[in-house]
Amino acid sequence: MKTAQLLNYARDQWIAGESAALSPIASAIDGSLVATTGSGGIDFAGMLDHARSVGGPALRKLTFHDRARIIKGLGLIILARKEELYELNYLTGATRKDGWIDIEGGAGTLLSFSSKGRRELHHAHLLLDGAVEPLSKTGSFVGQHIYSPMMGAAVHINAFNFPVWGMLEKLAPTLLAGMPAIVKPASSTAYLCEAAVRIMIDSKLLPDGALQLIVGGVGDLFDHLTGQDVVSFTGSATTALKLKSHAVVQRESVRFVAEQDSLNASILGPDAAPGTPEFDLFVAEVVSEMTVKAGQKCTAIRRAIAPAAFLDAIEAAIAQKLAATTVGDPRDSANRRGGRGAGAQRDDVRGQVARLVAAGARIVSGNLEASVGPEGGAFMAPILLRADDPWAASAVHDVEAFGPVSTIMPYRDLADAIALANRGMGSLALSLFTYRPDAAREFIQGAAAFHGRMLVINRDNAAESTGHGSPLPVLVHGGPGRAGGSEEMGGVRGVKHYMQRSALQSTPAMIAAISQQYMPGAPKHVLTAHPFRKRMSELAIGDTLNTASRTVSIADIEHFAAFTGDNFYAHMDEEAAKASPIFEGRVAHGYLILSFAAGLFVDPDPGPVLANTGLENLKFLTPLYPGDAIRVELTVRSKSLKSEDTGVVRWAVEIFNQKDEMVATYDLLTENTP
Repeated sequence: MKTAQLLNYARDQWIAGESAALSPIASAIDGSLVATTGSGGIDFAGMLDHARSVGGPALRKLTFHDRARIIKGLGLIILARKEELYELNYLTGATRKDGWIDIEGGAGTLLSFSSKGRRELHHAHLLLDGAVEPLSKTGSFVGQHIYSPMMGAAVHINAFNFPVWGMLEKLAPTLLAGMPAIVKPASSTAYLCEAAVRIMIDSKLLPDGALQLIVGGVGDLFDHLTGQDVVSFTGSATTALKLKSHAVVQRESVRFVAEQDSLNASILGPDAAPGTPEFDLFVAEVVSEMTVKAGQKCTAIRRAIAPAAFLDAIEAAIAQKLAATTVGDPRDSANRRGGRGAGAQRDDVRGQVARLVAAGARIVSGNLEASVGPEGGAFMAPILLRADDPWAASAVHDVEAFGPVSTIMPYRDLADAIALANRGMGSLALSLFTYRPDAAREFIQGAAAFHGRMLVINRDNAAESTGHGSPLPVLVHGGPGRAGGSEEMGGVRGVKHYMQRSALQSTPAMIAAISQQYMPGAPKHVLTAHPFRKRMSELAIGDTLNTASRTVSIADIEHFAAFTGDNFYAHMDEEAAKASPIFEGRVAHGYLILSFAAGLFVDPDPGPVLANTGLENLKFLTPLYPGDAIRVELTVRSKSLKSEDTGVVRWAVEIFNQKDEMVATYDLLTENTP
């Protein structure tokens, strides 16, 4: 890479920081100069104002589906230009395999959030939270919790180890929520982040003001935050505390999402003796977590905890695999491991290992001072430590050596293993290798409160497991205590971090109009043409089909019982049904009611409705007796886009008897042509 000055992207312009305040960035391969970076002279207050006044309004005009399509486009353009990023990736010390996690993993996160947004959120601007809460006798006054986009800016402060994924896993839920972002990468790998931002800006997919970039310090940015802004931080606990303690953050109650230091653990179950599949899987996972990304992962296994009787075998097996690991120039495919992000980071790891040794751990594999890799590079050999008394060597639970380092330690029994795992005081990820369900149950019940994500891995799921250290877009990424106490990703859960929950009170009609989703008691638009004849885009929220009625006879009930084999007493025995505290006599089957209701509202011919994909929230409210009649009101509740070719319509199905009493209600899901 030609040495260049990285640029900030502020108020939709690429701006150089003041030349007098630039910092050099060195290659992790040989220490040569890669780029200079800095943000001196940038108007940080202006960036926040631009995000709030230009980016926010533009994003909030779009629906969840509109924003999901933008996110998909960003993911696809990153994939289309990934080779540009891979070339820069090597300079960070990462192999191509490591870069795949960062670059294609980041793009995949965008695509995952796009899919979740189109499938699970509606073509609307607000997100409903829970069911309607009745607040009056007649139903004219109800409550509904909603989420709306916050009207500030999301400030994303990211770590050096995943300059692409770390940015995109925050950016995806932020944009889907309808909030603009200001991204600040760690300086040592900022050139890779800047390149990814350029690709997204060049795509012209984002509205003005939706994304800005700072490639240096944040200056006085925090002085201008408000209660409508969000700070999402990844890095050390020390820096997180400093930022969270900022006077403005405290005064304005700025929402702060932190993902910080974590001494993650992996536990070998009491049943996983040498020779079992679980033993071999455990060894392979510890080695993988030490070597992938040179151990520079917030989820990496720092503490490998095993039964005391197996510890010697664990040490020998891990050491053997580490000895076969080649370390060197990441551009050489023969090398399994590359270098650290910078020489200073490597030296910091060595210092942390020295602290662990001073506390009572001992190095059993690897040479801390060994010279490996190209001259001038930030390389170090993997280091395996052993702490035979993990309660006495307390530093193994407090000091994180953020590199290719892990410590093995013994436990006496499962209770001791739980206590040791929890001694880390909060982690992002924990894995347990066992084939015993009772051991897994006891362990999870005792440890779950201290760990954000927990994997139970064994011979049955290992082949398809994503592994200990792989955060997934659909699962929350975060952890309690030392790990920061916050969450990221998790599908729609992550979107809500950038939205405000409010309790809305009004009439059903008003709330339906505000939320763009039908709810009971809201106005219905009765159709003359059958709604199954309309494409999803032609249907409006509240469009309703009122069906004819059908009388249910005793013969219908008996035929249904004979045909299905459902001879429950309430349908077939008059005296027994009368003796029930619920019924006055024989009643129609619930599934008969559903079947007859479908017969009343289904349009049989091929058309825009492609399939019935399920029903949800079914409730039977009033018994249906022989001689009663049923009719159906079928109403469009909401719409969501499943793919470019299909959508999902959620219908409110309300079944009434001849007295206009509601017999049953449920949501019907159909797959439709958009």
